[in-house]
Amino acid sequence: MTIQPPRTLPELFLQAIERHDRPDLMRYKAGGDWAKIPAREFREEVELAAHGLIDLGIQAGDRIALLSENRPGWALADLATLSVGAWVVPIYTSLPPDEVQYILEDSGARACVVSTAPQLAKVLEVRDRCPSLSWVISLEPVDREEERLLTARQLVERGREARASRPAAVDERRAGIQPEETATILYTSGTTGRPKGVMLSHRNLVTNTIDALESLEITPSDLHLSWLPLSHSFERTAGYYIMLHAGVSIAYAESIEKVVDNMREVRATVTLGAPRLYEKMYAAVLQSASDAGGLKKVIAFWARRVAIEYSEAEVGGKGAGPWLKLKRGLADRLVFSKIRDRVGGSIRFFVSGSAPLAPVIMKFFYAAGMPILEGYGLTETSPVVSVNTFEHMKFGTVGKPIRNVEARIEPDPERPEGDGEILIRGPNVMQGYYGLPEKTAEVITSDGWFRTGDVGIIDAEGFLAITDRKKDLIKTSGGKYIAPQPIENELKTSRYVTQAVVVGNKRKYASVLIVPNFDNLAAWARQQGLPADAPGALIAQPQVEDLYEEVLAKVNADRPSYGTIKKFRLLERDFTIDAGELTPTLKVKRGTIEARHSDLIDTMYEEGAPAGTR
Repeated sequence: MTIQPPRTLPELFLQAIERHDRPDLMRYKAGGDWAKIPAREFREEVELAAHGLIDLGIQAGDRIALLSENRPGWALADLATLSVGAWVVPIYTSLPPDEVQYILEDSGARACVVSTAPQLAKVLEVRDRCPSLSWVISLEPVDREEERLLTARQLVERGREARASRPAAVDERRAGIQPEETATILYTSGTTGRPKGVMLSHRNLVTNTIDALESLEITPSDLHLSWLPLSHSFERTAGYYIMLHAGVSIAYAESIEKVVDNMREVRATVTLGAPRLYEKMYAAVLQSASDAGGLKKVIAFWARRVAIEYSEAEVGGKGAGPWLKLKRGLADRLVFSKIRDRVGGSIRFFVSGSAPLAPVIMKFFYAAGMPILEGYGLTETSPVVSVNTFEHMKFGTVGKPIRNVEARIEPDPERPEGDGEILIRGPNVMQGYYGLPEKTAEVITSDGWFRTGDVGIIDAEGFLAITDRKKDLIKTSGGKYIAPQPIENELKTSRYVTQAVVVGNKRKYASVLIVPNFDNLAAWARQQGLPADAPGALIAQPQVEDLYEEVLAKVNADRPSYGTIKKFRLLERDFTIDAGELTPTLKVKRGTIEARHSDLIDTMYEEGAPAGTR
């Protein structure tokens, strides 16, 4: 008997349980060990929670907010909500109470599921200002009495009683869900302004799940470590729905800081990541080699050169010759195998999204036996548009569009480079922005093309390459365009750079704010006999300025004169989510950073201003 492809997310979930019936559908850290949740046990919990929601009076089309870190309870709340025809409204746990209030009010949420006591406190603080909010449900036990506050365990038990009196209630709700109905409102984390609510249907998410999986070699033998926020569309579709559909076991990382440790503990075979993860791993390898010194340093940097040469040959199409393969094999035994061991020795591949990744990092990891498949997508496209695969890979691109997704470039007459805005069409394109028909009309054309706001090209082989965000392009006072992201990515490949933000719009030239990698910089400073304890004093040293001038010179070497970075300033601390400088998916909020450091930026454009920090 042929099983029809799922049409809705509840169907996708139920089919996945029937097909795979894993004894370890999900894993999570508890008491120092990794606990496992069997598939059928989890399905039963989802079923009971859904009955509980019906008993609370939740109707089809109601909105239920979900304020939680990645954990099994996130999936429980998501699937129970979807099973009764309600819409899921995820909220990033990093948001302060006033922004949580905005999303609760704007979406008209009837209930809000929270994870921990701090998240519960946020919702209770703003509850009286959210008239539609009837229920608050805590995934963890609570030590307080509040009207219309209950725990997930109480919801499940309430559902057990409700099912006894009306056993078909959830089945009836599921059967009534149509593919074109809204499944979720995803509020974009946004690098500027108030977030907009992206409405995605069951059809949007289910088709994107099925079509993206066609491009990725993921099987039930894989184990995925989930750490990017499930509130973001990348992890939600690619790290959750795709993994369910493929029969993969999902392990939830304890925190961002524990990702590498958790990868090693569960022996993950695949994980998704933002470029920041791979940049840090790459920088750690180089710094470890530098600290070791002597022969170990020589071998490690030789291995890096071999990695780049080998990867360019293999992926470029001509293939590595016998001598290059021999060198790669030696580099593998001496260097690459040790890197793989640090992350458990089982990684088959990584997937990178959310922001561009420097090609040199992709080449290094490819030769090290842990390929990074870079892809591209947006919340408004559910999100997957394209991805590099083992069959079709090209460094410096985000791969070819997945099945059923079209991409085209709208030329920009002001840009002679031949790139232009990327437009996307397919079953993955959103329904629109919630309550904002004018904003929706601005980005979706009459024939269904979505204007991404990204600038790029499609080459002769069909590979898509992203040049930059349209709104981030810098236009100097001389009329020249500069794309900041490629420059920033190249700077971040230096072991002395953690973050870089290029500035200079409507100015005479481009400059850059640099956040040093203070661990690596301090190690270098000690070798030079410089004081290295205080970041502020360290970056004020003339020798440190000279070091960063060398870093910048390498980046500028192959750029046209108008596209070079003329000056820089070093910052004393890294950007953070809590300070509002990064989105929850670690993208830089340019507007915030430029406003916060406007006085410092101005010093780079004063007559006679020094190149660096002095």
